[in-house]
Amino acid sequence: MVAPTISTENLTRRFGDLVAVEEVNLRVAPGQFFGFLGPNGAGKSTTIKMLTGLLAPTSGRIQILGLDLVTNMVEVKRQIGVVPEGMALFGRLTGSEYLNFVGRMYGLDRETAAKRAAELLAFMQLTDQPRALVTDYSHGMQKKLALAAAVIHGPKVLFLDEPFEGVDAIAAGTLKTMLQRMIARGATIFLTSHVLEIVERLCTHVGIIHRGRLVAQGSVEELRAGV
Repeated sequence: MVAPTISTENLTRRFGDLVAVEEVNLRVAPGQFFGFLGPNGAGKSTTIKMLTGLLAPTSGRIQILGLDLVTNMVEVKRQIGVVPEGMALFGRLTGSEYLNFVGRMYGLDRETAAKRAAELLAFMQLTDQPRALVTDYSHGMQKKLALAAAVIHGPKVLFLDEPFEGVDAIAAGTLKTMLQRMIARGATIFLTSHVLEIVERLCTHVGIIHRGRLVAQGSVEELRAGV
């Protein structure tokens, strides 16, 4: 049996008296495009923040690539890419400067970082205004740049929090193409969304969260059949 790329055991997060995520047990196999589906406020963003080390769980255990997240935080972060809902970009840099910076932070040498940055900017169609600052990018352009930054080091696992929120059709098409390329290369993708259509079109497997509890998990075909 293949060990899961992402697994949680009774993952729980409380904010005072509010239980945002309650005893969630996830299993995401290598190479899966996993959609984490639920309405706004269901606990999706809280869960993905815990999975990426941005938020400590109240209780429970997380393993990424067979490594305990708490005790192997740095090693796990070297092997994952993250596009958080707020994107957290450095607005006073150009797109090229930002990608080069991120690549160097992931340990790429200067030449490799520059080469990959140029390739990603071209693929994402962000080369028309090379001197434009990130703060002057449109929302769709910022989403594309955030995804480019998340994949510049070739991560084994990619986490995306509502990546298509507020994105126009052209930018969405570019993002989808990049994600499909990542899957073709053997990466595992964990995507949150409150839009059923996005999950059905892109994902091979789905987990459904409601009021902090995981209420269903399986392949898209299994969930359609009501298994």
